[in-house]
Amino acid sequence: MKLLRRKEGPSLDSRLAALLEAATLGEGRLSERAVFAARTVAERAGTRRDLSIDHTVAALAGATGSGKSSLYNALVGEDLAAVGVTRPTTSTAQAALWDGEGAGALLDWLDIPRRHSAPATPELAGLVLLDLPDHDSIRLSHRLEVDRLVEQVDLLVWVVDPQKYADAALHERYLRPLAGHGDVMVVVLNQVDRLPAQAVDRCLRDLRRLLDDDGLAGVPVLAVSARTGQGLGELRSLLGERVSERRSWSARLAADLTSAADHLATAGPATSLEASAPRGTVEGDSASLPPAGAPEDARPAPALPAGAPEEPGPPGGREADRAGAGVLAAGRETSAREDAAGREASGPSAGEVPDVGAAAGRDGAKRMAGAGRALTGALCAAAGVPLVVEAVAKGHRHRAVVATGWPVTRWVRRFRPDPLRRLRIDGASRRPGREVAGTSRRAGGEVGSASRRSGGEIVGRTSVPAASAVQRAQVETAIRDVGEVAASGLPGPWAAAVRQAARSRARELADTVDRTVATTSAGATRRPRWWRVVNVLQWLVFAAMLAGALWLGVLFAMDYLRLPQPPLPTVGVVPWPTVLLVGGALAGVLIALLSRLVAWAGGRRRARRTARALRTAIGQVGKEMVLEPVEAELDTYARFAEALDLARART
Repeated sequence: MKLLRRKEGPSLDSRLAALLEAATLGEGRLSERAVFAARTVAERAGTRRDLSIDHTVAALAGATGSGKSSLYNALVGEDLAAVGVTRPTTSTAQAALWDGEGAGALLDWLDIPRRHSAPATPELAGLVLLDLPDHDSIRLSHRLEVDRLVEQVDLLVWVVDPQKYADAALHERYLRPLAGHGDVMVVVLNQVDRLPAQAVDRCLRDLRRLLDDDGLAGVPVLAVSARTGQGLGELRSLLGERVSERRSWSARLAADLTSAADHLATAGPATSLEASAPRGTVEGDSASLPPAGAPEDARPAPALPAGAPEEPGPPGGREADRAGAGVLAAGRETSAREDAAGREASGPSAGEVPDVGAAAGRDGAKRMAGAGRALTGALCAAAGVPLVVEAVAKGHRHRAVVATGWPVTRWVRRFRPDPLRRLRIDGASRRPGREVAGTSRRAGGEVGSASRRSGGEIVGRTSVPAASAVQRAQVETAIRDVGEVAASGLPGPWAAAVRQAARSRARELADTVDRTVATTSAGATRRPRWWRVVNVLQWLVFAAMLAGALWLGVLFAMDYLRLPQPPLPTVGVVPWPTVLLVGGALAGVLIALLSRLVAWAGGRRRARRTARALRTAIGQVGKEMVLEPVEAELDTYARFAEALDLARART
């Protein structure tokens, strides 16, 4: 059955879904106990919502000797619960039903086998009243039964007596952790017939003070006597009012959702121990329980009037098995430790879930942009970008001389090392369908051969010298700064998750940057078209020079052999063979000098383009491997905070 959304807030359905979403988003980041508790609360709330909403389950809970069973019998009008001096008397919970038709599934879910039909009372129609075992029983099974049902019932009626209403076990183990459940809680001071009127007023005032200290300022406090019937009419009227409203069950579920969301908001970080433990295990649950027979009241006992009888305390004895179970008890045990951990970490105050914070505002965006630029700069320095840029400029000039120099002397240039080939960014590592083994001496000093397919090509690694220790430290610092800036203003566990996200791909960062340098720098090896034109021109000029030399050689041979000289064309007074020889040589040298000048300017221009391309490409690598995981984690936290706000909204 779906609940209609109220005007004053979101529906219970949407809050349940939001809590489950928050628990899912917090998994692996927040304490496993807190995540499991939130899931359990959401699942339990969903189950209770789908059961009978026409019945209100109220439970009488209290300590040994408080008179719960006597009050239970008095409210029912029959002696259903055994009452005696021997403790404990109540071993299992039992239920009294007023108009209990349709409550079977609900009681099955509560696991209450003992059920009784109460005398018909119109104002209590729909009430299911439970008599619980003692919460301070010497038997562990009784305490666990109380813990289980305290988490499930719709309305809690705490029965206390004048002697032990300040019992630390009650206030610290139940009332204080349930401070957010004041709307579904009633406190009854039983056995007031044993006190004078003035003492009753004094006890009520002191009890009211203790409840206020526990955060339960609005909880009704009634003075009753199961033996004389004093105050029973007022208690019946209060129960009848809560039953007639048919809202206690939804108020209880709403309080449970708010409490679970608050606990999730202040949960500590996930630990390796919790990650390895089976989900849902709770250890040491009853460690906070005082040993049976030990003093139970850590608070000063209230002053009793002279002559007032005292209730005997529980007999001594110590349980061998002190392991407990139940989400509520686990929350009590771990909440203080997790809250302390949350306070130690830099972050907002307990219970406060900030917006994505500094990293999302203008100042935060500027700081993130600055951290991103610093990361790119550190990666460029560690990747040897300045060395690569210098090699691009020198390599361009070197290859230009080889391609456009004077053919007579250009071969000498081939004996000089090619700067680009020495760094393995000469294009030899980009051969379709062939893997080229390349050595890499990147961060960590590892040497090996590897390749990666990119666009159908095998891209080998470069031979750029390994980053120095200082450069590696600068990269690590830049990554840490990105995490710190992004985590600013986040709660401790989420700040740790953001910082971890920044470092999540640090191991593969060096190789990826190196491959990016190889891929991006390969474009700097492309030969300009004018080199081919100039090369053809140089060979034409060289051919003219050779023709002139050959012509002069032929003339020299004919003159040496005293053969008649053929007609010799001239350019002015200079013979054509001389023009071809000398002009070809001068033209070749001049073209080579001009080409070298153009290549020098082109090398600088290409180096600038390569530097920009490398910085952009390496910046993209830093974004993909550092910034994007951080942004994804921040987006997860934003969705977590939104879901948590919705889960804590009042219906």
